[in-house]
Amino acid sequence: MAYLSQKQLQKKGFKSLGKNVKVSTKASIYDCDKIEIGDNSRIDDFCLLSGKIKIGKHIHITPYCNLAGGEKGIIIGDFSTLAYGVNVFTQSDDYLGDSMTNSTIPTAYKKEIKKKIQIAKHVIIGAGSYILPGVKLKEGTAIGAMSLMLHSSKAWKVYAGIPAKIIKNRKKRVLKKEKLFRK
Repeated sequence: MAYLSQKQLQKKGFKSLGKNVKVSTKASIYDCDKIEIGDNSRIDDFCLLSGKIKIGKHIHITPYCNLAGGEKGIIIGDFSTLAYGVNVFTQSDDYLGDSMTNSTIPTAYKKEIKKKIQIAKHVIIGAGSYILPGVKLKEGTAIGAMSLMLHSSKAWKVYAGIPAKIIKNRKKRVLKKEKLFRK
């Protein structure tokens, strides 16, 4: 995987850019002036990032992820991972037929849902999962592959399914590992 050089990254005009950031040459990033990337974070091939996004430290966004921050924004806490093909949307059209839909229609004829998404520390989101507007993933949340998060999570729980539901508790041993890592 080829990554942009530090010089190329700085040229893009990110709102802020940490140290040792890796962004694939095959990633598509729009609205760089609204995107913050923390130290030691990595964005892999074929990812699409747009809108307001704040990426913490030691974040891995694996191939084929789509982060649509829009106006409201996405915040990703330290040590979190988005596995292959994760989709995070801060806005959605009305699917009930009360309004028109899609980006070609003026706002006056649409009823869009626009809400911020917060992903706390030590969250892992499994491959092919979807996170919808307004969801808050609390610290230590784990989302199983191909899950649909419609509602906010509880801390240190494992979720899976469509829609995602709690399936078990998640161990907190990672917190001890973090302390050792930070020494």
